[in-house]
Amino acid sequence: MLKFLSKVKIEFNALDPRTASCMEFLAQCNAPKAKESNPSCQVQVKRRTDDHPPQISVTFVNGVEQTYDATSTPAQNIRTMILEKGQYLETEQMFREAGEKWPVIIPDEEIKQPFLGIKPKKAEEKKQ
Repeated sequence: MLKFLSKVKIEFNALDPRTASCMEFLAQCNAPKAKESNPSCQVQVKRRTDDHPPQISVTFVNGVEQTYDATSTPAQNIRTMILEKGQYLETEQMFREAGEKWPVIIPDEEIKQPFLGIKPKKAEEKKQ
């Protein structure tokens, strides 16, 4: 997960009962496997003393910043959203390095064409 990020900032009040997602996400960031994936990713923790709701802010390697409400979003969902965005960024980078336009626009007539790589099964083959 950290391989897609350059910075993580986790903010919470330790006395706030809604900090579970922040604590879980912090544990995931501090896991050896996560740290090995991107040792240069900065993980910052800001302990608050006010009533500000817990939140997790991340900066992706391309500079895009995203803030997640940690009061209502489980850590696993935040992790999944980061991974999905990261895979999108990897795909975008791969296309740009290959000299292709991004985003890739597939014409409607190509989308509606049948895929010839798979033969439809005949009725007697399905029974076996």
